Amino acid sequence: MALYVIGDTHLSLGTDKPMDVFGGRWQGYVDKLREGLSVITPEDTTVLLGDLSWALGLESAKEDFSFLAAIPGKKWIVKGNHDYWWSTAAKFRAFCKENGFTSMELLHNTCAYYGETALCGTRGWFFEEDRQGTHDEKVFLRELGRLETSLQTAGDREKICFLHYPPIYHGYRCDEIIALMQRYGVKRCFYGHLHSESHRLAVEGERDGIDYRLVSADYLNFRPYRIQ
Repeated sequence: MALYVIGDTHLSLGTDKPMDVFGGRWQGYVDKLREGLSVITPEDTTVLLGDLSWALGLESAKEDFSFLAAIPGKKWIVKGNHDYWWSTAAKFRAFCKENGFTSMELLHNTCAYYGETALCGTRGWFFEEDRQGTHDEKVFLRELGRLETSLQTAGDREKICFLHYPPIYHGYRCDEIIALMQRYGVKRCFYGHLHSESHRLAVEGERDGIDYRLVSADYLNFRPYRIQ
């Protein structure tokens, strides 16, 4: 029974926005994902770390979620900044029930469990919003609240934190999110969002007691990262 994580699959099976147009690692990425994800077994758990589908609604995302539902084992989904299909948890659950996607759940305002370990997370916040003058204090505080709710729900269990946005980045750190993780004893944090040239700016390894890992699909060469 293994725990995996991967983010930023950017599927476009039901819409016309394939990532192949960017070339490089993205060329033929759906086939690469299919091969990379084949290591996962029905006994495993996988966290899908946002930006899963380019679809603008759940109906147009059906083919993408059929692809993700075919991944063996349990899947927990964190929201990304490009997940425009996301509306409410209730609508997503109804969509999954209607289409027989029985192995997917949202990691949203709660935590999940992998043995005695708590899987906690939310979308997070990113410096680009601040730099471009679009910082929304209400949205930022909502993300902080969602993360704290997730961490509180975990109680005294060991906690792993999953964020779509990197909480730390060369030249930037989100002190509020990092302080929250430290307060609740988080030792490992996985994040996505960064692609191509931005890979070189990612922070990985231990910083102030937390081990950070970038797990966007193209960074992992479309193979899920095995946590434990």
